[in-house]
Amino acid sequence: MSDVKDFIRETVTSHPVVLFMKGTAQAPQCGFSARAIQILKASGVTKLVTVNVLEDEEVRQGVKEYANWPTIPQLYVSGEFLGGSDIIVEMHEKGELVDTLKKAGALE
Repeated sequence: MSDVKDFIRETVTSHPVVLFMKGTAQAPQCGFSARAIQILKASGVTKLVTVNVLEDEEVRQGVKEYANWPTIPQLYVSGEFLGGSDIIVEMHEKGELVDTLKKAGALE
């Protein structure tokens, strides 16, 4: 499991925006992941890395432990866990998400 945690830590700290999700950005495999991708795209994010947790059960479980958050998707910006789908929607509706993404250098 330490290899998985190392992978997660390396991934979230090496990229401005990382979304652990079910499926891919082009083909989300659940409604919550689809909504998260839709909002990130609508926010203008250009530097987004996605990790399909359905491809690796250890990553799927490991990311839940890493963030101490039980659900997928999980959004990380500048190495920090922001939240899941509900929090992404809430931040988007309040206009906070774009500001956070700008600070991370993830928008053009």
